[in-house]
Amino acid sequence: MRLLLVEDDSELVALVRADLVKAGFAIDVADNGIDAEHMGDTEPYDAVVLDLGLPQKPGMDVLQAWRSRGNRVPVIVLTARDAWYERVDGFKAGADDYLGKPFHVEELIARIRALIYRRHGHTSSRIETHMLTLDEDLQQVSVGEVTHQLTGTEFRMLRYMMLNSGRILSKSRLSEHVYDQDSERDSNLIEVYVRRLREKIGTQMILTKRGQGYIFNDPGSDQS
Repeated sequence: MRLLLVEDDSELVALVRADLVKAGFAIDVADNGIDAEHMGDTEPYDAVVLDLGLPQKPGMDVLQAWRSRGNRVPVIVLTARDAWYERVDGFKAGADDYLGKPFHVEELIARIRALIYRRHGHTSSRIETHMLTLDEDLQQVSVGEVTHQLTGTEFRMLRYMMLNSGRILSKSRLSEHVYDQDSERDSNLIEVYVRRLREKIGTQMILTKRGQGYIFNDPGSDQS
């Protein structure tokens, strides 16, 4: 999953970004409101962590601009302004969640996961199907009694596929949600990682739709 982190405190960005990457997210960063608004409108982010006190354009204005144009990207507002009425203003502007500074990164990660899961119709913190269980913390997948460790890219790709089970996912769409903007997006690499995943979870779990992309297939799945 790919996130946009909007924060002008470079030290905080370095700390938070490192932990988010370890948690299995591809991260893009914007340090001002104008760049953030443009990136949020032009890139398919799975979620945005948005500070309110930004240079050039306040975060609240950025959020309102997105919502006014129908941009429904999930947004967690991250700010030192933590009064109850400011939270209310944030929710009215279209925020999906709110986290005041200072905060524990573990809580931010938990909130991001919950927000993304809800968007994909999951009601628990586990990504589980009829045959597979994906462990977010350990970044490994269990197929029955057999557990496989995943690389960072394998984990991001499998998580995105499982959350979009039954949908055809093109190579370009997978690239957009697996890699950050600075990564080389080679469609051939997608094929490589799909092959690696098939070796671990079975060839029948990821089907190829010729000329269209891939589809995660788990007959009889119960994704709750």
